[in-house]
Amino acid sequence: MSTSHEYDVVVVGAGTAGCYAAATVAREGLDVAIVERKSAEEAGHIACGDALKGADAFPESIPKSQIEASFTNTGVDHGRFEIPQEDTVLDIPVPGELAVIDRWEYGRLIIEGAERAGTDFYYDTVVQDVRQDDDGTVTGVRGRRNGDVVEFSADVVVDGAGSLSILQDKTDFSNSRFDTNVSYSQFCSAYREIVEVPEPVEWDDALVFKPTERAAGYLWYFPRTETTINAGLGFQMNEEPMKLVEDLKRDLTTRPEFEGAEVKDKLGAALPTRRPYDSAVADGFVAVGDAAGHVNPTTGGGIAGAAYAGTYAGEQAVRAISEGDVSEASLWHYNERVMDHFGARYAGLDVYNVLSTAVDVDDLMGLLASLPGEKLAEALYSGTTSFGPTLLAKTAKESFGYWGQILNFYRTKNLADDLMEHYARYPRRPEALGVWQAQRDALMDDIYEVTGAEPKY
Repeated sequence: MSTSHEYDVVVVGAGTAGCYAAATVAREGLDVAIVERKSAEEAGHIACGDALKGADAFPESIPKSQIEASFTNTGVDHGRFEIPQEDTVLDIPVPGELAVIDRWEYGRLIIEGAERAGTDFYYDTVVQDVRQDDDGTVTGVRGRRNGDVVEFSADVVVDGAGSLSILQDKTDFSNSRFDTNVSYSQFCSAYREIVEVPEPVEWDDALVFKPTERAAGYLWYFPRTETTINAGLGFQMNEEPMKLVEDLKRDLTTRPEFEGAEVKDKLGAALPTRRPYDSAVADGFVAVGDAAGHVNPTTGGGIAGAAYAGTYAGEQAVRAISEGDVSEASLWHYNERVMDHFGARYAGLDVYNVLSTAVDVDDLMGLLASLPGEKLAEALYSGTTSFGPTLLAKTAKESFGYWGQILNFYRTKNLADDLMEHYARYPRRPEALGVWQAQRDALMDDIYEVTGAEPKY
């Protein structure tokens, strides 16, 4: 049995980017559907660190007031970086408003917000293929729902299906400039447990980070409340997951505050630790959120960015449909808005990820311990830092043994700044992308040479 549905826009995935895209389209009076593989009960249940930076600002298509009930801890105001190798703890100021959320409750609320705006939802629907015209324009998706074939036709398909999206495997992008330079090694696996501890933790105002025994991973402890902790682990996909999960279990058993704790939920996922896609549009197709690399590659944070990316995609889809032109060129302005808002910054932050792959874990921890906390915060969140020659000399003098790493950080920082300046000149039309990419790749060659890292792209 086969069922067909027709919409102006079809969104695949009921995550942050998908819900904001759909709500934006629906509020403009167009017909929009979200296709979600999970059941109505499980939708919104996503593995996440639960930390939300930029909690003070959300797009109006689903206003902040509609999701605030999921904000369980608004008292967090800094990061706490534990460095066992150096027997030290760094307090790192975090710019902007922070909150820790109940991600499942947040997921329910954004779904409710998209429904309230006028979005139709199809749960238990697994998308398996993409439909395209002879000229390559994406015209819909095909999948299965309760064992039956179901097809959705649309003027624009929004891919909010998450990291390493199957839609991108099934789409022929040969007639577009959509970024296909994507590899699993550019992604991170994450695993988290929601843990109830018997007594309030002393650090309920902080996001706690700790390196694993391998440079490719880190642990986190984010307090939803003073007794409910999101305890998690992130690691590059080319690492052995079970060995790193053992690092988390071992750390949990040695932390006195977790004695007698009870695990309430376990979940894992994949997320991008890479620069945003060079282009996330093709004829009739837009990728958003994790499906387009819209995640801070140093912290894994992506909720606020995904909300805005979804909004920009929805607005551009509405404009393209109203003009009767859903081509790559007509959708291109979406790319520009993403790069202008956060894409350039994330590309700069990715440079520090590249650096970390070429540094021994003990040297990396020594470097982090040597940097002033506010400068480390700037590097982690803004992609750049005012780390000039005077501070370089002062830091090196006070950090005997790590001057080589500090000098390398300074050189890398300057190259990250150059890269961000280049992203500020992102092309306004698809035909200019090739020249822009060639210039960007020359900058990346300099970054690989200075850091000694293997090419990432």
